[in-house]
Amino acid sequence: MNARRLALALPILAAMASPAAAQRAGLYDVTGTNLDGTPYTGQAQIRAAGLSSFVIAWRISGQVVEGVGFASGRTIAVAYGLSQRPGLGIYTLNPDGSMDGEWTIVGAPANARERLVPRDPAPATAAPAAPAPAPAPAPN
Repeated sequence: MNARRLALALPILAAMASPAAAQRAGLYDVTGTNLDGTPYTGQAQIRAAGLSSFVIAWRISGQVVEGVGFASGRTIAVAYGLSQRPGLGIYTLNPDGSMDGEWTIVGAPANARERLVPRDPAPATAAPAAPAPAPAPAPN
C-alpha cells in the first residue's frame, strides 16, 4: 500500500517543485527604466543556489550588480546593493519564461520597471525531474 501512495504522491510532489523551476538558471536579456525614467539594456545571469533560491548578476552599461533571490510560485523576489544602498525587486514569471517586475533602492522616490527575457527560452512550467521511486518491498 505504501508503494501505491508513493506512486500517487510523486506527480503532486513534482508539481510542488515547479516554483523552483521559476528561477531557471541561464542568461537573460534585460530592458528597463531607471528610477529617473531613462531606459537601459543589459544582461542578467541567474545561477541556482538551492531548491528555490538563486544568485543573480546584472551587467548594465558595464556595471555589474550582484544579488540573491528566491521563487515562490510565479513570484520572484530579489535583493541587491546599488550605489551603496540596499535594493529590492519583485518579478512575475510569464509562461514564456520571461519575467516582468519592479525594483527600487531604499530611499528612492519611485519604483522602476524591468523585463528579463531568457536567451534560450523554455516553458516556465517545466518542473525538475522527480526522483525515481524506491523499489517496492518484496511481499512477505
